[in-house]
Amino acid sequence: MSNYTEVDAAADDASGTRSGSGTSGAVSSSGGLRRDVDLLRALASPEARRAGGLGVSRLAEITGREKSQVSRALRALATVGLVARDPENRRYQIGWQLFALTAGSEEMHMLEEARGPMDDLLTQIDESVHLCVLHGTDVMTLVTQFPHGRRAPGLTAPVVPAHRTSAGRVLCSDHTEKQLALRFADVDLASEHRISRVHSMSDLSAEVARIRQQGYATVDEEWEIGLVGASAPVRNGTGHVVAALNVSARKERVADLDALGRTTARAATALSHALGWAARPYGAS
Repeated sequence: MSNYTEVDAAADDASGTRSGSGTSGAVSSSGGLRRDVDLLRALASPEARRAGGLGVSRLAEITGREKSQVSRALRALATVGLVARDPENRRYQIGWQLFALTAGSEEMHMLEEARGPMDDLLTQIDESVHLCVLHGTDVMTLVTQFPHGRRAPGLTAPVVPAHRTSAGRVLCSDHTEKQLALRFADVDLASEHRISRVHSMSDLSAEVARIRQQGYATVDEEWEIGLVGASAPVRNGTGHVVAALNVSARKERVADLDALGRTTARAATALSHALGWAARPYGAS
C-alpha cells in the first residue's frame, strides 16, 4: 500500500516534479526531494543563522530556482513544520519539527549543556524542571527533569499557550511590541479568565517589560487552579532568548514564588553562560 499523502503531493506540486507512475515518477519525486533538501540546507547555513532566516528571493538565488517554485515549496514544507516563517520580516527558518526529528548541533548542544543546571535546580527546589521553547503562540517542552517518585504538574502537554504561562512570557521577553502584536494577532486575549494578568496586548507588553526588569516570570494559578510556575530566559551567545527554564509546582508547596523565580533565573543564567552568553551572573551588582 502506498504511503503517498496530500502533503507529499503538495511538496511534489510545489517543486514541479509530480508525474505519472513508474520509473519516471520515482525519478521526478527524487528530484523534488533533492530540491527541497537544498532549501533546508540553505536555511541551516551560517548566512541564514546570522540573518535570522532567509527570504524567498535569496533562497531562489542560492538554489537557482524560480521564486514562484521556491515559494510553493516553502509553503508545503511549512505545512509539515519543517520550516517556519517569521510574520514580521517574512524570512523562513528551520522549523521545530525538523529540530524534533534531527536535533541540530546548536539545539543538541543546548540539551547537553542543560543537564547540569537543570540537575542543580532540581536538587535545590525538589520540583519538576522543564526546558521549553516557543512554537508559534505555544510553548513546547523539550525535556523535563522529575523529582524522584513524583509526577510533574504543569507543562506536561506537548504544547501549552504562551501568553498564559510564565515560560511563554519569558520566551517573548525579547520581542518588540510590534513582534508581540504580530505573534498574538489571532489570539483572543480578552476572553481569558479573570485570574489571568493578561487580557490585552497592553497587559502582555507590561508583563514582558516586568520580565526584562526582574529577570524572571511567575504565574499564580493563571494556567491552572492550584498550580504556580516560575520561568527565566536562556540566551545564546548573541544574547537572544532561545529557551526558558520553567518550574511548575502545586501552590501549597511554594512558600515564596519570587524566591523560586530568582533561583530559576540563576540556573537559566548558568545555562546561558554555557551557551556563550557573557553577561554578568543573575543578581550580581
